[in-house]
Parts: sequence; structure tokens; C-alpha cells
Amino acid sequence: MNKFGQFGIKPVAKGFEGDKIKMSKILDREIIVHAYRIEDSKVKEFTDKGSEKCLHLQIEFNKEMRIVFTSSSGLLDAIQQIPEKGFPFETTIVRDNDRFMFT
Repeated sequence: MNKFGQFGIKPVAKGFEGDKIKMSKILDREIIVHAYRIEDSKVKEFTDKGSEKCLHLQIEFNKEMRIVFTSSSGLLDAIQQIPEKGFPFETTIVRDNDRFMFT
């Protein structure tokens, strides 16, 4: 009989840790971004407005690991330009009119 451990199967994606936090709680405050992933958005309100992707950020805020979800195209575009060796990095997320940006 085979045992699962013999197959050498590793998880494809590491789960993020910590509680979810709203963007409004971290705006204009320093955070550390440890990792990210982009998935199809499941929020009808955003998909109706043309935001088909959702950015999941694994952050450290006030020395606690937290998770932020956003459909911000500014953050989605910027995070994909950061090289893998660039993580983790310190940043502040600011609002510029209706757009979020890393600084």
C-alpha cells in the first residue's frame, strides 16, 4: 500500500497568515509587504466595475501578520514589477484621488 508521503507532493501555494484588515486601517501607515498573489475577483460589485482581479497582500502591520484584499489597478500593476528578490519590502499605501499607490 502506498503512503501519501511517498509521492513527494508539495503544496502549490503557501497560505497567508493572520487576520484580514481593511485598507482604510493601513492607509498612510508604514507596512511590510512579504508576499502577494493575484486571483480572479469574487466580489460582484468590483467585477461589475471592470475589476476582474483581486490582489491578496501578506503584510506585517504593527508587528502582526495580516492580509489585505484589493482590486486597485495601481497596486496590481506596481506589485507585479517588483522582482522576487525584492520581498519583503517596506512601503506606505496612499490614496491619490480614487487610486491607491505604493510609496
